[in-house]
Amino acid sequence: MGHDSIRLQISGQKWLIKRPADLETLWTEMDELDQDERIPYWVEVWPASKLLGEWLIKNKQDIRGKLCLDIGCGLGLTSLIASKLRARVIALDYIWQALYFGRQNSLLNEVPSPLWVQMDWRKPGFKEKSFDYILGSDVFYERRFFEPISRLFDRFLAPGGKIWLGDPDRTVSRDVWTRFKSLGWQVRKIVSQKIKCISQKATVNLWEITPGPR
Repeated sequence: MGHDSIRLQISGQKWLIKRPADLETLWTEMDELDQDERIPYWVEVWPASKLLGEWLIKNKQDIRGKLCLDIGCGLGLTSLIASKLRARVIALDYIWQALYFGRQNSLLNEVPSPLWVQMDWRKPGFKEKSFDYILGSDVFYERRFFEPISRLFDRFLAPGGKIWLGDPDRTVSRDVWTRFKSLGWQVRKIVSQKIKCISQKATVNLWEITPGPR
């Protein structure tokens, strides 16, 4: 599979991210997947991941040595940032090609490789209550994802753990945060910022979700 590279600078750190160059071929290779899972969102570096990466760097002492799960990791940017900051990272994606490029990007940037795991977040297979931090960038781009992701959070976040999510300000996910509150979670918007990432611009919100009294 041919590739090209994206150069990024996040909080003073330089990153080179390899991704597929030929999207037509990529779509052909994904024919075996269900129709609604074929859209290759993972080939982009989204503004939400850039803001989340900046937050991780700012809070590097908090995540150092902690077990972190990055859901929908795509090309691996936030996983790599967390790993460079000496977190213990499991990077999860449904698409094996994303994990292939994530692994290549860990080598390219000379970062300790996260554990790259191909898994459906609707059917996770981890030890319960095991993750100190769960990370995600732009994962609520379809409404149907709320239930499986909220169940994942409830089952696998360790006591005292935190969830950090970068999410663009778009209609499809605006009610997500009140839904989490209705389930007993504590929800805090950390920052809202206009982010430019490659050819994309978006207003991105960074959210922290923690267990509330149940």
